[in-house]
Amino acid sequence: MKKSANIAHNAAPAIALLFLLFLWEFGVRFYEIKPWILPGPVKVLSSLIKEHNLLLMHTGITLFEALTGFLLAVILAFITAFLLTHVEWLNRAFYPLLIISQTVPLIVLAVLFTLWFGWGLTPKIIIVVLVCFFPVTINFIEGINSVDPDQVHLFRSMGANKWTIFRLVKLPSALPAFFSGLRIAATYSIMAAVIGEWLGAQKGLGYFMTLKQKSFAIDEVLAAVFIICLMSFLLVKAVDFLEYIMLPWNRINENGKY
Repeated sequence: MKKSANIAHNAAPAIALLFLLFLWEFGVRFYEIKPWILPGPVKVLSSLIKEHNLLLMHTGITLFEALTGFLLAVILAFITAFLLTHVEWLNRAFYPLLIISQTVPLIVLAVLFTLWFGWGLTPKIIIVVLVCFFPVTINFIEGINSVDPDQVHLFRSMGANKWTIFRLVKLPSALPAFFSGLRIAATYSIMAAVIGEWLGAQKGLGYFMTLKQKSFAIDEVLAAVFIICLMSFLLVKAVDFLEYIMLPWNRINENGKY
């Protein structure tokens, strides 16, 4: 009985998605909506199959931009969070600037980076870095600051230096918060790459969508949107899997079993 309930629970999102797709297809056919306004899922799937070679090429470019920017952002966020939580004057000087940096509109930065760095991959990667850097850094800082101070005092009394305390106490305790930031950044990374491509690119899904939108091929635009959603979902699941591997102490469920 419990196993059946678990299967139904896991299948619920897929059932809900299929139901929404059915309503979408039914609505398009019933109201006879023109394909250049809103194509149905069947039309979108047909375009996805028809243009799969072209979409695959553009997907590779967008995925490379997103993953490169994401990895660079994670490295920079790790270093920044470590420094801001261990050097007081750096925290006082730069933490407010870190917050203020998020008030700058992404669209403005994308346009400026295109003007400064050209139409290649560099401005898109920089945009992804900036978008992913903030959530990872903030979550990691909060995780480090929420460490039990008694554990820190215990290691200090035993003669441990700052690096040893960070490695053995602060880092393991902060990793759940760090991975929460990674999940947020993973969803943002694809979006940031596509936005950069919208505003100036020669390849990528954003460039593909811009061309198809101008020719009113909305079915192909939605095919690209489907790929973007799928990549974002898979990146989040990849982060979940990495967390599962690196944080075995978080695998215990509510019954106390792994």
